[in-house]
Amino acid sequence: MLAWTGFLTIGVILALLLTSRVAAVVALAGVPIVFALIAGFGPTEISEFVADGLGGVVGVTVMFIFAITYFGVMRDAGLFDPVIRRIIRWAGNAPVTVCLATTALAMAAHLDGAGATTFLITIPAMIPLFDRLGMRRLTLSVCVGLGAGTMNLLPWGGPTARAAATAGVPANDLWVPLIPAQIAGMIAALGIAWYLGKREQRRIGRTASTTADDGAVDAPSPAPAGHRGPGAGASSDTGADTLTETSRPAVDDLTEEEQALRRPRLLWFNAILTVAVLAVLIAGLARPELIFVVGVVIALVVNYPGLKSQTARIEAHATGAMLMATTLLASGAFLGILEGSGMITAMAGAATSVIPATAAPGLPLIVGVLGVPLSLLFGPDAFYFGVLPVLNALGEQYGVSSIEITQAALLGQETVGFPISPLTGSFYLLVGLAGVDIGKHIKALFGWAWLVSLVMLAVALVTGAVMVGAAS
Repeated sequence: MLAWTGFLTIGVILALLLTSRVAAVVALAGVPIVFALIAGFGPTEISEFVADGLGGVVGVTVMFIFAITYFGVMRDAGLFDPVIRRIIRWAGNAPVTVCLATTALAMAAHLDGAGATTFLITIPAMIPLFDRLGMRRLTLSVCVGLGAGTMNLLPWGGPTARAAATAGVPANDLWVPLIPAQIAGMIAALGIAWYLGKREQRRIGRTASTTADDGAVDAPSPAPAGHRGPGAGASSDTGADTLTETSRPAVDDLTEEEQALRRPRLLWFNAILTVAVLAVLIAGLARPELIFVVGVVIALVVNYPGLKSQTARIEAHATGAMLMATTLLASGAFLGILEGSGMITAMAGAATSVIPATAAPGLPLIVGVLGVPLSLLFGPDAFYFGVLPVLNALGEQYGVSSIEITQAALLGQETVGFPISPLTGSFYLLVGLAGVDIGKHIKALFGWAWLVSLVMLAVALVTGAVMVGAAS
């Protein structure tokens, strides 16, 4: 009964999020409370579950509020303008190259294995370029998600560390045989980024042509007469010339208000401050929320001295920060109820009990194929500490190595699949920073993430890192 209640809870939440029926906070907080009451838990018990859950996300929430404010202030001050100019010069205003650069940047940023850090580095830097080129932010979230997901297989990443603890082997022993598969996944992610960039280029070209033909008043402003920005005529694809012409001004085409906020003389100070903030964050010398609180204070005092200016900057970024903060707190209530009520444990047992004995030899293949979809149902702790031990025990009864099952799971479950998992805190950071709808993001990324996972699984099978029916 408790397991079915858990599955129904997650199913209803996913349905509401994917169909955009209600706000995320309504689905994440309201649905679990209703089902907990149906399951027989009283208000006092539910309150305790929620309190425990909120305790686990308060730090992330505070970090998010101050991180979005910090990077917003840095964007206002013009810190990312040189980066955007260089990318435009290199990419020639081509969405293809922008998507490739975004995915590659996410891969590089995820070398520390922390999703939150990756998103905090990559998204604020790329959003201005996406917006100015007229590219969809869903494309941004997909590219970043694919780049971070393929790198989340690293031995110091959360899933591999959990899997190693469950399997009782060093994390490197799990990861090294999967390196060819990971490389294949990275190549696949870059290939998808190339395709998405091509698709964006065609869409923007068609939009620009249509608005020009219709004489729409809101069509993008053309470049100044005689202006030949970087990359002009770089592509011969349909609509590429129109795209280049309409998007060429990019960073230089600022409104008077935006120009007034720029602090070019403080560029190096802001750059050093940002590097210091990220270095301390990656090194773990202090809690993330404290790091960004200090960063915001310094950024505001130096760039925008005075009560009026500082208040204006905080208010400018308050809406986005608070909207996502409420979503994070609601997710804490959701996770607290599922864990505190025992639904997660019951779901883990039920999920493994339905596997017939005849399917046991194929468990590595089954787990590998279903890794990404299972990321929608189980968070990393629930899967690697709850579901995986049962799967390993079942496999060993039929001579299937637990190492094979574990390695197969790592090719999708909360690795490539973590950027679509509502059960991880960094997921909300990804969609919040990108400013995209949760349901639309999941729908946009799910198929591509699953494809990359299957490519990795295929390579793992070919190289022998994962073998069906391998003896223990």
